Formats: sequence, C-alpha cells, structure tokens
Amino acid sequence: MSDFWDTITATQTVPEAPWLIGAGLLALALVVWRTSWRTVRLGVTVVHEAGHAVVAVLVGRRLAGIKLHSDTSGVTLSRGKPTGPGMVAMLAAGYLAPALLGLLSATMLAAGHALGLLWLLVAAMLVLLLWVRNGYGLLVLLVLGAALGAISWYADGRTQTIAATLVTWLLLLASPRPLLELLGRGERGRRGSDPDQLARLTGVPSVLWILGLLVVNVAGLAVGIQTLIPELSWI
Repeated sequence: MSDFWDTITATQTVPEAPWLIGAGLLALALVVWRTSWRTVRLGVTVVHEAGHAVVAVLVGRRLAGIKLHSDTSGVTLSRGKPTGPGMVAMLAAGYLAPALLGLLSATMLAAGHALGLLWLLVAAMLVLLLWVRNGYGLLVLLVLGAALGAISWYADGRTQTIAATLVTWLLLLASPRPLLELLGRGERGRRGSDPDQLARLTGVPSVLWILGLLVVNVAGLAVGIQTLIPELSWI
C-alpha cells in the first residue's frame, strides 16, 4: 500500500506549452463536432449529476440516487426541504461541476500529478457506483472507471499524462456548451431544467441563471487555460 501511495503521489513531467495547445485543440474539436459531442456530453452529465449529489449531501439532504440515460440526460434524486439556500446550491452545482473539476484537474496536471488525477477520477467513479440506480448508469460508470483504471495501472507515464491532459481540457471546454444549448431552447424548452427550478425558487428568471452560470464556467475556462499554459497570460 505504501508503494502504491508513493506511485500515485509521485510527480510526472509537465507537458510543454505547444503540446498542451495541441491537446486543447483536439479536445475543442471533440466538443464542437456533433458526432463526438454525444459521447463527451455523457461524461459531462456524469460530472453534472455528481455535482448535484455531492452538494446535496453537504447541505444535509438525503441522497436517494442518480440515474443516467442513453440520451445523455441524467437526474439526481434527493429528499429534504424543497426550498431554501441548500436547495438552490444543489441545483446550481450541476452546471458548475464540470468547470470546477476541470480547474482542479488543471491544477493537479500543472503540478505534475497526472497519475494522481487519474486515480482520483477512478475513486470518484467507485463512489458514484454506490449512488447509481439504473442499469445504463451502472454500465456507463463501469466502462469509464475501467478505462481510466486500466490507463492508470497499465499504461506508461506518457500515455497517462496524455489521458489526464485530454480529460482536463474536455472538462474545461465542454462546461459552457450544455448551457448554450439550454439557452437556445427558449423558455418552453427549458421547463423542468435546473435553471427553471432555480427561477421558481428565487424569482430570478431562468435566462439570467443560465447566463450567470455560463459566465462562471467561461471564467473557469480562462483560469484553467492560464493554469495549464502560463505563457498565455493575456487571456
């Protein structure tokens, strides 16, 4: 166990700026391209629902479970007071979770802890398995966890760094897109969404909630880029 801990906490070489920029452009293409976006969005949904779940527990709500669906949507079920700051925090956490995890990933990657980041994600998948409540969601978490676990255990250091870098960029670059898609649906298409529920709880229109969350995610993207590539300090 001591050797394993020493391995996952050891530092790896931080990729140079040109390589990081190339990885970022690849991740951007995966986010923008409609065919690949469906797969990327499923991963974003996992993080989104995990954000709901973590905050639900932190604010004292009783977590009933998470469901992930093949259309890349998801739902987190919890019990507790239906109004108040705790409910608002839980609803807002979903769309903020990918950007926040992306920032954490960028910080770890910039510090040379690519392998530690991968194992952290594997551990998160294992915890989420305890909360998932449908077969498709279970399958998604098992596949993602197995893939990350295999890379963390069997791959060489370069491959591990590539995987960690790509995951980091995907989290940062993908975080604004679901909000942009939601914004484009119109008021009717937003009914039942997190911003719609936030609007009912707070009296603030759902479009303002979307714009506010979008600003935070874009700011997170900018900070993430500067963390990964300090040479781009002009952003």
